[in-house]
Amino acid sequence: MTSRFTELVVDCHDPERLAAFWCEVLDFKVIDRSQGKVEIGSWVPTVEDVQARQMPPTLLFIQVPEGKTVKNRLHLDVSPIDCSTEDEVTRLLGLGATRADVGQGPDRNWVVMTDPEGNEFDVVRTLAPQN
Repeated sequence: MTSRFTELVVDCHDPERLAAFWCEVLDFKVIDRSQGKVEIGSWVPTVEDVQARQMPPTLLFIQVPEGKTVKNRLHLDVSPIDCSTEDEVTRLLGLGATRADVGQGPDRNWVVMTDPEGNEFDVVRTLAPQN
């Protein structure tokens, strides 16, 4: 017997706002929404897709009353697929992300950012073809 990693849950104040932000960042779609939660993913799966390991994990944003107080112990790394890392950082800033200093130092090849509710994530190397 085994389990599948099916979703990563993010506690937040405004699930709709964070889901919209991350849909823009990752080109995801809303898969499901109900009171106080929104699930997004790269496509809408069937149960058979999940059982056959044909579905990547989704992000599930759940409304909670408490705020974030410390650095996340778990974070996402995102890699641009059609532009430079610097261009992607600029795009994400326009979507509402901010740069963050978590003590990473200036000589790192990734950029630490936060989403609109302060959750850290990294923009790492680009996957775009290089000339």
